[in-house]
Amino acid sequence: MGVRVCLCTETYYPLVGGGETQARALAEGLVALGHQVMVLTRRTDNRLAHQEMIGGVMVHRLPPVGHKHSRKWGLLLTSLPHLWRERGRYDLIFVAGFRLMGVPAVLAARLLGKRCILKADSTGEMSGDFFRAGLAQRGWRLTAWPFRLFLWGRNLLLRRADGFVAISTTLGDELVAQGIPQAAIHAIPNSVDTERFGPSVDAAAKQALRHQLGLPQTGPIIIYTGRLVSYKGLPLLLQVWRQISQERAAPHLLLVGEGGLDMHNCEADLRAYVAAQGLAARVTFTGAVQNVAPYLQAADLFVLPSEDEAFGIAALEAMACGLPVVLTAVGGLTDLIAPGTHGFLVPARAFTPLYEAIVRLLDDEVAAANMGTAGRKHVIRHYDTSAVVQKYVELFTPI
Repeated sequence: MGVRVCLCTETYYPLVGGGETQARALAEGLVALGHQVMVLTRRTDNRLAHQEMIGGVMVHRLPPVGHKHSRKWGLLLTSLPHLWRERGRYDLIFVAGFRLMGVPAVLAARLLGKRCILKADSTGEMSGDFFRAGLAQRGWRLTAWPFRLFLWGRNLLLRRADGFVAISTTLGDELVAQGIPQAAIHAIPNSVDTERFGPSVDAAAKQALRHQLGLPQTGPIIIYTGRLVSYKGLPLLLQVWRQISQERAAPHLLLVGEGGLDMHNCEADLRAYVAAQGLAARVTFTGAVQNVAPYLQAADLFVLPSEDEAFGIAALEAMACGLPVVLTAVGGLTDLIAPGTHGFLVPARAFTPLYEAIVRLLDDEVAAANMGTAGRKHVIRHYDTSAVVQKYVELFTPI
C-alpha cells in the first residue's frame, strides 16, 4: 500500500515559481509511483476552483482569497480546520515552506497522531530572518518583543515535527543552529526534470526556437529565469548590462518571468530603467511564462545574481539545458556547481566580478560550451526528479 500524503504549501500551480514547481513535481511524482497525494494551498485568485484534480493530485484551495501578499497569514486560521476535516484521507503531512503552514500542520499532526515533516523553501524560515523585510514595512524589527514572542512560541511547536528536509547545506546549518537535532534533518535537494529540460539544441533548431519566441536571430543571448524581484540582484544585473551594451553590439539580455505576488516585486522599476537607459532593443521581458525550457534552449548563458537563495532551481534547469552559469556565492547556490567546471561563482552585490564573469564566457565560446556539457551531466547525476522523488518515498514510508 502506498503512502497517503497531505502536501501543504502557500502557493501551487498554476502559479509558477521555484517552490510551486518543486511541490508539483513531488506531488505528481509520488502519484506516478502509486501513492496518494492531496494538496492544501491558498486560493490566490477567485477564478481558481476551490477544488480540482491536477495531474492526479486533488488540490484544495483555502481562503483568504486574493493577490494581496499579507493575506497569506490567514492560512494560520483556515488550514487547521481543513486538515481536521480531511483527516481520513492522509497519514502524513508534508509542509513545503513551513514559515506559516508549519504551525497548523504540526498542531494537526499532534492532535491526530499523524507524522509531520517540514521543509524550508527559503533561508530564515526557522530563524525568523525571512520575515525581516515584511516587519520593516510595518516599522518593526526582528528584535521587537511581540515578534520574538511569536517566533519563540512558533518554533517551540515546530520542533515537535517528526523530521525536517534540508535542500541545501545552508538550510541544514540553520536548522541545527535553531536547535533541531542532526538526526531529524534529512538532506534532500530540489530536483529537475532532465527530459523536459533537455540539452542545448543544434544551431538550426536554436534559430527556429528564437524565431518562434520572437528573439534576436543573431548574437549570444544571456538569460535569467525567475521572479522579477529585487533580492535576485536584477537591478545590479541591468547596470552590468548597460556597461556590456555600450561595449558590444551583439549580446541580448532575456528576462523570463514576472514580479508576481512577491513583496519585493521590482518589475516596474526594471522596465523603467531599461526605457530610461535606452536599452529596449537589448533587453527582452517575456512576462509570465508557463514553460521556460524553450527559452533556455534558445539561449547561450544563464545568470542568477541573487542576493539570497535557499537553493536555486532555476540554475539547475539552465544547466540541464546545457548552459554555462554565472551565480552568486550565496546560500544554496554554493552547493550547485564546481566553479570553473560548470560556470562561475561571484560575490553578491558586486558589479565588477559579475561583469567580468559574463564577459569571460562571451569571449570564450569553447570554454562556455564545455562548462554547459559538464553541467548537464552533473544535474543528471545528482538532481534528476525521479531520484529525488524516490528519496522522499523512503522518508515518507514508515519503517
